Amino acid sequence: MTEQNSPHSDDGGHVLSIRFDQRSLRRTALTLLGFWVLFSLANWLFTSAAHFLFLILMAWLMSIAMEPAVAWFANHGLKRGLGSGLVLLLVLAGSIAFAALFGGIFFGQSVGLVTSLPQTAMSFIDWLNHQFGTTINASNILSTLSIGPAQIAGVASDLAGGILGFLVLVFGGIFDLLTIFVFGFYLSAEGPRLRRVIGSWLPERMQIVFITVWDIAVTKTGGFVVSKIVLAGMSAVAHVTAFYLIGVPYWLPMGIFAGIVSQFIPSIGTYIGIIIPAIFTVFDNPTKVLWIVAFATVYQQIESYVFTPRVSRATMDVHPAIALAAVFVGVELFGLIGAIIGIPLAAAILAIVETYRQRYQLVPELKVRTKGEKAGSDEFSGNPMFVIPAGKPLSTVTPSEEPPPSAPDSSEQPAE
Repeated sequence: MTEQNSPHSDDGGHVLSIRFDQRSLRRTALTLLGFWVLFSLANWLFTSAAHFLFLILMAWLMSIAMEPAVAWFANHGLKRGLGSGLVLLLVLAGSIAFAALFGGIFFGQSVGLVTSLPQTAMSFIDWLNHQFGTTINASNILSTLSIGPAQIAGVASDLAGGILGFLVLVFGGIFDLLTIFVFGFYLSAEGPRLRRVIGSWLPERMQIVFITVWDIAVTKTGGFVVSKIVLAGMSAVAHVTAFYLIGVPYWLPMGIFAGIVSQFIPSIGTYIGIIIPAIFTVFDNPTKVLWIVAFATVYQQIESYVFTPRVSRATMDVHPAIALAAVFVGVELFGLIGAIIGIPLAAAILAIVETYRQRYQLVPELKVRTKGEKAGSDEFSGNPMFVIPAGKPLSTVTPSEEPPPSAPDSSEQPAE
């Protein structure tokens, strides 16, 4: 763009004329067009490969969950590849054993659970109308949620008798699981080599940041994921056993559901895991609901004071508000599975943020705790939650560890 002053004007003043340089205008237009094409291409690639990228994300989370066991094998003289293979074989063996023992029962009860949803929902809404005098229209709610008898019958047909749909579902699930296992094995077995390859693309200063982020994310998030999986497994076994003894309908899928949501959905997960089985049970035998509530209360106390402190002793913690927000964001991004993986992803992000953010000394007004408030791991000191002492391996850093006090400078000591 160029500017020219012209002396020709009616009032004798100067006239400012502006002209665009054609070459610069074309270059700008081509640049904007190129950015738009690249953005559209990247958006198309991301949309097309979204499912595959989700599987890679699941594989990365699986490799993180495997890391404590793989590291244990490596510390006892086994190669990482062999250790990763042994861990995967143990997981597969456990899955096959569960399928052999309970696969038929789980599948049959799941089909029955799906087919009974409309009738259970109608009965529950009628009970609400009768108890509280409301006028909720059950048919409108079911049609809005797309869980009418026709939709449920179609889903149940696909699960139970639809050969083609069943085969597509099974083979699609097997392919997805195979993809997760293959990439999970690679990320676990070749983790150090992959780390070196990525580090070779970075300058020396960025390599320090990269290795710090990698080690903290794997160490802290891996322990967090493993602790949640262990607690979810223990909770699922306890709930399945209790529901079987109480006589809860569909006790196997209900118990597994209660065990998983109680650990991966904070604050409200325990209540969801009990309310839903109670709804299916109350119309069969209302007395059983009291047994469900009694068991849940006792087990929650045992888990809080016995299991959780021992299993989660060396792992990081996530604030309940952040964890709950991670669940909702995960559901919005990835559907129901996002409710499970949302907290591990938030834990990885928090582990990195806590490493590099700067924290300050609190003013006296903020130091005062409310009644019943526990002292957390982030005490009111000016130090970060994750401190890396100089000269110490990153994988051995714990949240509560502080750097050793430095020796006083002898040059500043007063002469005797």
